[in-house]
Amino acid sequence: MTVNVGTIDRILRAALGVVLLYLAFLSGLPAFEAPVWKYLAAIIGVVMLIVAAVRVCPIYSILGVRTCAR
Repeated sequence: MTVNVGTIDRILRAALGVVLLYLAFLSGLPAFEAPVWKYLAAIIGVVMLIVAAVRVCPIYSILGVRTCAR
């Protein structure tokens, strides 16, 4: 697979992933007490962290988008 996620995009995805995981499990906010929102936020957070780690976004591949230098 070809790398298609740049450095800034990677940092933003990692930060978003950490924030979503925090909101899902540690924040105690009423909005995240419902299991649907809690687990949806957790799944999206984990996906963001995985994409940031491997630098390959499947949606970018489908759309032909690259945020990294060629």
